[in-house]
Amino acid sequence: QVQLVESGGGLVQAGGSLKLSCAASGDTFTRYAMGWFRQAPGKVREYVGAIDRTGTHPDYPDSVRGRFTISRDNAQNTVYLQMNTLKPEDTAVYYCAAAGSVYLGFRESHYDAWGQGTQVTVSS
Repeated sequence: QVQLVESGGGLVQAGGSLKLSCAASGDTFTRYAMGWFRQAPGKVREYVGAIDRTGTHPDYPDSVRGRFTISRDNAQNTVYLQMNTLKPEDTAVYYCAAAGSVYLGFRESHYDAWGQGTQVTVSS
């Protein structure tokens, strides 16, 4: 099973940018579509976006479309989440996840493996 490790979280001011990385190991990276989710305190985990195995087709929910960009480097076994124009409501723990059996997953149940999460805090 693939193992995932996120990095790149931190504290940023509203309007700023941050880029998260998720490094995969333990299995063939291109077997998996990759997704990003986030969870704010007291809230359910929320879908942030996903990208297919080739990196050709990303998908985003309305809440982040136009501000967030997902990409992947299959040679480096890494998926990225570029976050621009950040808002205080983007504050959350961000998780990457790997889905082996769907083309693009937008539900937690689509995903087989999860990283430990990285904290993103956006100050106003």
